[in-house]
Amino acid sequence: MYEQIHPLLPAVNPSTVYRALERLVKNGKISVSDMGTGSAVYESIHGEIHHHLVCEECGQVITIDHSEVDKFFQALETQHGFTIKTNHLVLFGVCAACQKKQ
Repeated sequence: MYEQIHPLLPAVNPSTVYRALERLVKNGKISVSDMGTGSAVYESIHGEIHHHLVCEECGQVITIDHSEVDKFFQALETQHGFTIKTNHLVLFGVCAACQKKQ
């Protein structure tokens, strides 16, 4: 993230950027997740909640609507008496195209 901001604002300190990102995550304005790239991925939280399927072979990222996992979340909450507060789920696997190649 700092690498993207630095050319626009060269005087900004990296720690300032990451503190601001942490504050935005804490306040629910953005989400942070590991999409298997080795770097944190930040996304603005606007509109509908969504999740991602990430192919471990080719790196394809498929966005899925929250409604596709909401029943699963509800079942977990009911079964375990647990309130899920996550706003982003990332599942790793192998996409259909890569499965055909195998």
